[in-house]
Order: sequence, then structure tokens, then C-alpha cells
Amino acid sequence: MTNLTLFSQIISRLDRSKFKTLVNTHESDKHQKGFTSWSHLVSMLFCQFAKSQSVRDISNGLRSATGNLSHLGMIKAPSKSTLSYQNKHRSWELFRDYYYCLLDSLGQQASLKRVKFRIKSKILLLDATTISLCLSLFDWAKYKTSKGAIKMHTLLDYDGNLPAYVNITDGKTADNKGAYDIPLLKGSVIVADRFNNDLSLLDVWDSKGVFFVIRHKENIQFITIKENDLPVGKQEHILKDEIIKLTGLQSKKKYSKKLRRVAIWDDENQQVIEVITNQMSWTANTISELYKARWQVEIFFREIKQLLHIKSFIGTSENAVMIQIWTALITILVLKALKAIAKHKWYLSNLVAFIRLNLFVKVDLIKWLDQPFENKHPPPQKEIQGVLF
Repeated sequence: MTNLTLFSQIISRLDRSKFKTLVNTHESDKHQKGFTSWSHLVSMLFCQFAKSQSVRDISNGLRSATGNLSHLGMIKAPSKSTLSYQNKHRSWELFRDYYYCLLDSLGQQASLKRVKFRIKSKILLLDATTISLCLSLFDWAKYKTSKGAIKMHTLLDYDGNLPAYVNITDGKTADNKGAYDIPLLKGSVIVADRFNNDLSLLDVWDSKGVFFVIRHKENIQFITIKENDLPVGKQEHILKDEIIKLTGLQSKKKYSKKLRRVAIWDDENQQVIEVITNQMSWTANTISELYKARWQVEIFFREIKQLLHIKSFIGTSENAVMIQIWTALITILVLKALKAIAKHKWYLSNLVAFIRLNLFVKVDLIKWLDQPFENKHPPPQKEIQGVLF
């Protein structure tokens, strides 16, 4: 039996030395009065793991762990006013940078390919999700006349199903505009839906040596230069594979190079999906499977919205909202790393629920991950008296 709670053991897996380096860089502990950046991080991670609905829940929840806070690196539980103040004033960039720092280490543990592609390119999935907010409380989150929102423009690494880059903007920012700032890795492939079909953006990607597979708009104007042969007797969902050139007056100015257009039959939704790419050598089926993999980013959005505390916020300032989002991303990173090392075949939703129920239970984390349910031993057999005569 261990003397540490489950939550303490999870927190101990975080690299505190790297966090301290970031704290010094951001000077986020300057003028602090007892409530350090580390205590702030642990408090917000508790908010995510316990799905606390307010600063009162966080404060009272950590107070209930009296005697165990030293294992978390905290002296005492924060008061409501202290946590609210720091959420408003401590820079959210600290938590963003720490997420990327953890992604380099824990992200490798969580890495697990779902479908193996016969390509060497790094596969990145691009999409955005909108989180609705009350405009009267979050007046900085502009969206519509009577409605506020923020938008998460996310570049998801296909290998680990974790964000390689996140750009958070107000709800009015178009998907393609939020994608201009994403980091570009030469030789990688970006898969996206039609909302990111910005020809100027595609031209930037192509000039940087980045491949793209993106669903094109219905009103695209083009001429066919060459039709590629389709596989005979197999992969019948591939309807067309051709080399095209854009003919629209503005389109050909924005993107003057040749493109490859692949039409795919989606049997599940009974529709034709048409995608364009600047990759000419991959098979049409590979292009099809890459676009199909884009659904993983939708699953990721569903996971963080359903399993973590990201649809409602404990603070109303922009800084508080950003801190809560980035600590949610740190939480999902930790959860997927734990899921990857466990011998038990966890569903992520079950893992989150079980941790939430056992947060302050003193049990060995690794043994619990491997064997969450105790094996029931069979009842002893009844002794049968032998026959004497």
C-alpha cells in the first residue's frame, strides 16, 4: 500500500525542473505572495481532473486533502480570492509553453498510430472548433451581436492524437485566417476540410515544401490536364484521379501550379467527396485514407469537450479562460500518456471517470492502471471425508 494519493502520483510524473525554468523565463513568480506558479498549475489540473465547477470547488477540494498537499508541492490550498486573482493576472503563456514542453516527453509515450500509411511524411490534421460563451460576461469574446465565442484552431498530430499547435482566437476569426500562423514542417502533409480551402494559404504551404490534402469547394473552376488510370477490380470507391489547373481569374493568380484532384465515394454517408492535393506520386487510395483520417480531430474535440472542463469557465477574463484551456490540454496529454503505458485496455472516458472517483485514494498508480479490478479468487473446495471402510 502506498502513502501517496492517485492525484499526487499523477502530478509527480510532470517535469517540475522544466516548469521552474519556464517560470524563471516568464518571471511569473515575481511579486507572488505564497501562491506559486506550481501551486497554480496543480490547482488548475485539479479543476480538470475533478471537473470542479467553480473556484470554491477547487479551494474546498484541495482543502479536503489536508496532509497530502506537500506531495503535490503545495504548502496550503488556495483561497477563492487568491486563485481568482492569479487566473486573471498570471500570464497564460506559461501554461501554453509548458504544454509544448510536456508534449516533447509525455507525447512520445502517448504516440500510437491508428492506421499505418506507407508514407514517410508527418501527418497533421487541421480543423477548428467553436466554444460558445455568454457575451454579457465574456465581452472580449466577439462572435455575433448577442453571442460570444472563442475558436480553437488545432493542428493535430495523427500519431498521438494530440495537438502539435493550437491557436485560440475570438469566434469571428475564419478557419483559414486562424491557420496562417501554424508552424510548417517541410515534408509533412496537412489534411483539412473545405473551410481551410484558401488558395493563398495553399500556395504558402506548397512554397514551404508542405503537402496538403484538402476538400475543395463545389464552385471550383478548372480544366483537366491528364486523367490517371484507376485501379482495376479493387478500390472501387475511387471515382476519379486527375491532374488539373485552376482557370478562375482570381484562383489562378493565387495558385498557379498544377493540382491533383481525387473524387471518392463515401459509402457511409452516401456522397461523393472531392479533394485536391499537391502530392502527385502517392496512390489515390492513400489520398482517400488520409482524408478519412481527418475524422480523428473531430474525435479529439469531442473528447476534450465531454471529458474535461472546457465548455464552462471558472473565470470571465480572457487570461483566465486561456489558462483553463491550456491546463485542459495538459490534462488530456497526461491522460493519454497514462492510457498508453497501462496494460489494461482503457477507454479514455472510463479512465477519466475512474481517476475522478479515486483522486485522493492511496493506491499504487501503475498497479491500478494495469489491474483496476481485483481478481476474485474462487471459493475453497469443500473437503470430502474419505470412506473408511
